[in-house]
Amino acid sequence: MKALWKGSISFGLVNIPVKLYSASQSHTLDLDMLRKGDLCQVRFARVCRDDGKEIPYENIVKGYKYKEGDYVVLTDKDFESASVEKSHTIDILHFVNEKEIDPVYFEKPYFLEPERSGTKSYALLREAIKQTKKAGIGRFVLKNREHIGLLRIFDDVIVFNQIRFYDEVRDTTELSIPTSKQVTKKEIDMAVDLIKQLSKKYNPKEYKDTYVDELKKIITKKAKGQKIKPKGKEPKPSSAGNLMKLLKQSMKSKAA
Repeated sequence: MKALWKGSISFGLVNIPVKLYSASQSHTLDLDMLRKGDLCQVRFARVCRDDGKEIPYENIVKGYKYKEGDYVVLTDKDFESASVEKSHTIDILHFVNEKEIDPVYFEKPYFLEPERSGTKSYALLREAIKQTKKAGIGRFVLKNREHIGLLRIFDDVIVFNQIRFYDEVRDTTELSIPTSKQVTKKEIDMAVDLIKQLSKKYNPKEYKDTYVDELKKIITKKAKGQKIKPKGKEPKPSSAGNLMKLLKQSMKSKAA
């Protein structure tokens, strides 16, 4: 794994030198963009809007338009100068109960590995987090943007679980959401029984991305000139008057 960031965890006055790695990976098909007529591969170029010429990557800089036609160019040093401490430190602000944070705020996990000089202080923080059963709220800057997250333990590794800021989660008041008055107690009780029937201990190894495998099968068939048959059918919405019947059928089918 390649480290995305190097810095320190600031735990009170204790600084723990660490490297940060992405803890997740996606399994997607690498698809090329092609011209429909002759399957010529499409290339995306960096082109100047004024003269239409392609610009080499090394000649591209980042700029902020502070008024029409005028830009201020920002360098890597400028981004770091905004907060040298935040650019090099995961600063633990508070410790909280992880259950207090709604999952809607969770975004992406990162593994934190100690540098050689920080193994003891790393182990100290890890064991303290384990005993208190708390999670640290920390913040730092990565890729020119400040992030907050939870420092928690996974397989004896300290993980920085990036979470969204409060104002990044959209307001739900614009959504049209039904009230609980639309369902009866009998229907709720039946739905609760179905949930209990479907409940089991979570095992992450049981859940795999099968969609990519299905796409690969389609690719193989198309390469051989075979006809593709859609798998499954598009589900139809359940009618409001049919809920009890469907719940009962679901209970029977899962019990079989």
